[in-house]
Amino acid sequence: MSRTIRTWRRPVLAAVALLLASAVLPAPAPAHAEDVTDYTITVDPAARGAKIADTMYGVFFEDINRAADGGLYAELVQNRSFEYSSTDNRSYTPLTSWTVTGGAQVVDDAGRLAERNRNYLSMSAGSAVTNAGYNTGVSVREGRRYDFSVWARSADGSTLTVSLQDADGTLAPARRVTARGGWAKYTATFTASRTSTTGRLTVASTGAAALDMVSLFPRDTYRHEPNGLRKDLAEKIAALHPGFVRFPGGCLVNTGSMQDYSEASGWQRARSYQWKDTVGPVEQRATNADFWGYNQSYGLGYYEYFRLAEDVGAMPLPVVPALVTGCGQNRAVDDDALLRRHIQDTLDLIEFANGPVTSTWGGLRARMGHPRPFHLTHIEVGNEENLPAEFFARFKEFRAAVAAAYPDITLVSNSGPDDAGTTFDTAWRLNREAGVALVDEHYYNSPQWFLQNNDRYDTYDRGGPKVFLGEYASGGNAFKNGLAEAAYMTGLERNADVVRLASYAPLFANEDYVQWSPDLVWFNNHASWGSANYEVQKLFMTNVGDRVVPSTATTTPSVSGPITGAVGLSTWATTAAYDDVKVTGADGTTLLDDDFGQDASRWTHTGGGSWSVQDGQYVQSDVAAENTMVSAGDTAWHDYDLSVKATKKSGKEGFLVAFGVQGTADYYWWNLGGWNNTTSAVEQAVDGGKSTLIAKPGTIETGRTYDIDIKVRGRQVTLYLDGEEWGSFTDDKPAEPFRQVVTSDRKTGDLIVKVVNARSSAARTAIDLGGARVADRARVTTLAAAPDAVNTETRTEVAPVTSTFTGVADRFTYTFPADSVTFLRIRRR
Repeated sequence: MSRTIRTWRRPVLAAVALLLASAVLPAPAPAHAEDVTDYTITVDPAARGAKIADTMYGVFFEDINRAADGGLYAELVQNRSFEYSSTDNRSYTPLTSWTVTGGAQVVDDAGRLAERNRNYLSMSAGSAVTNAGYNTGVSVREGRRYDFSVWARSADGSTLTVSLQDADGTLAPARRVTARGGWAKYTATFTASRTSTTGRLTVASTGAAALDMVSLFPRDTYRHEPNGLRKDLAEKIAALHPGFVRFPGGCLVNTGSMQDYSEASGWQRARSYQWKDTVGPVEQRATNADFWGYNQSYGLGYYEYFRLAEDVGAMPLPVVPALVTGCGQNRAVDDDALLRRHIQDTLDLIEFANGPVTSTWGGLRARMGHPRPFHLTHIEVGNEENLPAEFFARFKEFRAAVAAAYPDITLVSNSGPDDAGTTFDTAWRLNREAGVALVDEHYYNSPQWFLQNNDRYDTYDRGGPKVFLGEYASGGNAFKNGLAEAAYMTGLERNADVVRLASYAPLFANEDYVQWSPDLVWFNNHASWGSANYEVQKLFMTNVGDRVVPSTATTTPSVSGPITGAVGLSTWATTAAYDDVKVTGADGTTLLDDDFGQDASRWTHTGGGSWSVQDGQYVQSDVAAENTMVSAGDTAWHDYDLSVKATKKSGKEGFLVAFGVQGTADYYWWNLGGWNNTTSAVEQAVDGGKSTLIAKPGTIETGRTYDIDIKVRGRQVTLYLDGEEWGSFTDDKPAEPFRQVVTSDRKTGDLIVKVVNARSSAARTAIDLGGARVADRARVTTLAAAPDAVNTETRTEVAPVTSTFTGVADRFTYTFPADSVTFLRIRRR
């Protein structure tokens, strides 16, 4: 993911319910002409469009928002092996999530259970420890069975009493096991006597004992597999029918140390995700800090990911580190021996996935319970590297080694963290010149951007590398975000000859541990729910078809006026001083002239931070504050020149100078020294979601005063830094709200007409099937809701509604509801 210091905040939206009177949506009624926009869709069934791969849509799993431990991994005990560390999170200790009664301490010495499982708990006689689980506690349901296990040793013997309880009392009869001698695994089973989401697990010892790997799993895991997956979350993945599963990251892969977890490396705890740390018996696996600020137990590791992909019928697509860090770290590791080791690890990964049971790593796979190969065909090297030349030099070495040993394996490259800019352009040039098969693009933009850029892949080189759109989202979980993404997906399908794979990101978020929002599926310790975006993805992923049927549609009449709005100043994790702000109309009229000689009364503070006039400058002095916007002027201003002097005083970034300000959620700003002072860009915010219009590498020096000038003419903007033109852009692409694509399904014989109407009015549409012989009925699936509708644990405002439409013919008319995604499955005769 394109992860910088900035974090999307989960939106707080006033959800508006769309009440459906029936589970079956009736055929759309005629609407008054003044209430609808008329469109025409023309289909050419005789033409042969692009073939759509079975892997067109998939899922991307990254351990962010507690997606693994406390999420998809079904373990109910948090910090089961006492491995939490302040390296994972400054607030952590080895006893985080545990409370001790009596005498107990975490020990790291030669008496440990396993070499890479460094810590264990030493308990004195008569002591007890209690685990708080995740979210509000250990969640159990009445009548369900739960499997407890613990590794223990006790020289003189000890009875361990294991109990489940909450504030209201016992949740299941206690169980007792007797530990004696060296390390051994002990087990017990509970049947919950009632339902609770606030349970606690307690282990009490009569004698002195050592404990490790204190575990409680629901018996009912996904497909009833041991060390398994949480059933409801895995089932939500399976319901998507994904063509691939990309794992394990993301920023987990290309951040931190590239060393292994060993005595030789000093047992480094902030490492890149390396697959060998995550396989074998769980009690022998390594642990690691998670980039997102918590611990990874690696109970959910590469074997489990491969099993998940197999279980849901998807292609596994693992990502390995390229020894160039990203996600704000941006360092190239210059260590040839270490590079060779990681290349060998990648070759060993292929053997683990596909090798015979007689091989070293294929044998480990077999001992773990899977003698059959996993049929690995693709591996991605690296993730969003901001150093394209350094990354690609290493990528080529990986590719050469893999091609020599496993010529049938496809290596996937990437184009950096954004949809455009210098890094993107350089990476794509290198990929094209080297004839790379598949390039991973990532971008997180506003709904406006997705509506404007449906044609993004229309002009890509058909003979060049294919595209893997590995991460994308529109900045929110409201239905309006799903509509924008759905409109964009029609463009992905139309260009299926270029875009071979695509996955929304991130996949999961535990509502009590959020580092990134929006997300596809939300959950807590007892429930899960799909977002509006999930419903959109599910509709597309379960109705793909296997070939595009060429079609065209008329567009929405629109007239674009000039960029209008006030001006603004802001900072992000930075203190800065602004002075001599002047706005001059195109005719030379002075609209604003402020040298802050007296006060800042003409400015309105709408963001965070602390602003004051100091020594004739307007200063934002809170170094931790993000988006500290102040604005001045008239929202009707257009065609003007904005000039300002800016000086960075301290902090991580540079300046934010805004224009076209219509409100707190709608504006343009020139972000100078953003992304940890590595990049300058112009971003557009629409309804709170930002997209990048132009970007270049750049840094801002502390203590230096910069002259910033912005010239706005119509929808053309030119930017100057210290008197030199920095760049320009024209924001004139229409945000087309009516999009469509048509595909065919060879298995069923259906034509699938997919239409997105993101307007606030219904769209009465003439559909011409180009002479195709079709049945007179269509199966209709519709997603329709208020634009701000959001699914929650207790309310599902965005859900598919099915109906039957009669009246299909070679030419017919259909009215698509306002704010809707509609799929018509029409049987061909």
